[in-house]
Amino acid sequence: MSDQTKIAISTTDAPAAIGPYSQAVRVGDTLFASGQVGLDPATGQIVEGGIIEQTKRVFENIKAVLAAAGTDLTQVAKTTVFLKNMSDFAAMNEIYATYLAPSGTVPPARSTVAVAGLPKDALVEVEVIVKGVGGA
Repeated sequence: MSDQTKIAISTTDAPAAIGPYSQAVRVGDTLFASGQVGLDPATGQIVEGGIIEQTKRVFENIKAVLAAAGTDLTQVAKTTVFLKNMSDFAAMNEIYATYLAPSGTVPPARSTVAVAGLPKDALVEVEVIVKGVGGA
């Protein structure tokens, strides 16, 4: 197997892909995780509540995908956050910090953009890139 072989990562602990894409793909030691929205993996529905509840669910989904790839949130190098309403930035950022920037952790690089809409009418979507994933 070439070090650059593309390998799909999948877990039932995160929502199944709702289109022709993988939950994540590993190429060499880099993991590209598809964007996650606040879907409950058990029901396939957006979690009840607002931006706080959806952001927490997003990161629980990301944690599950990363675990399936043999890594975790401390290894995330880059994130892209998509917000339906930029007015939700502060609330999202507070939850984001608890998952990706706890004390003593180097937070990842990040872009945050406002979008006109997200799948399932979600309020937030986050994608991540991780370097140094084993098993390549």
